[in-house]
Amino acid sequence: MKEGRTVFSQLMDWFPKYEFDKCVQRYRGNYRVKKFSCWEQFLTMAFAQLTYRESLREIETCLGALQAKLYHSGIRTRVSRSTLADANEKRDCRIFGDFAQALIGRARSLYATDEFGAHLEQTAYVLDATTIDLCMTLFPWAQFRKRKSAVKLHTLFDLRGNIPTLVIVTSGRIFDGTMLKHIAIEAGSFYIMDRAYRDLVQLHRIDQQQAFFVVRATRNQGLRRLYSHQVDKTTGLQCDQTVLFNVPLSKTKYPDKLRRVRYLDPLTQKRLVFLTNNFDIPASTVADLYRCRWQVELFFKWIKQHLRIKAFYGTSENAVKTQVWIAIAIYVLVAIIKKELRLKHSLYTILQILSVTLFEKTPILQAFSDPHYISEYDILEKAQKQRLLPGF
Repeated sequence: MKEGRTVFSQLMDWFPKYEFDKCVQRYRGNYRVKKFSCWEQFLTMAFAQLTYRESLREIETCLGALQAKLYHSGIRTRVSRSTLADANEKRDCRIFGDFAQALIGRARSLYATDEFGAHLEQTAYVLDATTIDLCMTLFPWAQFRKRKSAVKLHTLFDLRGNIPTLVIVTSGRIFDGTMLKHIAIEAGSFYIMDRAYRDLVQLHRIDQQQAFFVVRATRNQGLRRLYSHQVDKTTGLQCDQTVLFNVPLSKTKYPDKLRRVRYLDPLTQKRLVFLTNNFDIPASTVADLYRCRWQVELFFKWIKQHLRIKAFYGTSENAVKTQVWIAIAIYVLVAIIKKELRLKHSLYTILQILSVTLFEKTPILQAFSDPHYISEYDILEKAQKQRLLPGF
């Protein structure tokens, strides 16, 4: 018989149990619970994410086959699909949301010095949202269209390390731009957004709190040029101007000067106009910052492809949010492991290796011991990060 602990058991040690217990106590998650605690629920859902289980029945069957290996991993109760379904529906999803935020704080400190594609010392965030389509019959609480339901993941994304720092899960009807009012502004940081977030009141709030924004401009904004500055047109830049709103209503909402940068994308020949309240960084850096916005799209694509957030184990709002938060916790955990173990593999490759070695009794580092293993996905992911395609 092999000695030692399973990879799954070692993996769970990376989760700070004391932080999880604080979250459980905050929302009384284990109140009147005699078996199948919140921690066991979290471990079960983490197992489902790491092994790509598609349904509650699959989770029950697979855990039943591994029952002898589960006790020392923290799952002491025999898991049935009805027990898991009830826990996901009734236990407050904020337990897992707060725990994911604690993990995010740990990951951000590890990636704080990483470069992200623009020459900038300050922290840069991207604010964006993605939609996950749902069945109207099963998820009526998340109505999006007349015959369609959906949930939105509104995400504030730290470009250093590609870590989501804030995720708000809403129904599909919530407009992206309304999320700006829920963001706590960090002085000195940059906030990069597309046209959906052009709320002049909120942009002025960012400016008043001594932070900076880069936002894609819309047409017919009623801006009046005050000054023009020289640009190197061989770089794709077309103009760098100081502007002011000329329309009375817009001027009331944003009375201060703005900087307008026009850029011609050499790949698509598409003209792009950006607005920012920062007058110190080069105009080329403004364009580079917006190009880096594509990293959040890669993040959305990654979690949809490699985590279970498109097929849900429950239909209630609480069950959906619980599953989303645990999926994000797994993503952040993989990012932490990659950094702390100094792994060269992509997050995708790490996840794939974990999925097939989860209940092997071997040191976790040994599972990634082949330094020459590079998958085709690793090469593609590296090329995407270097070129940031398509940047706009």
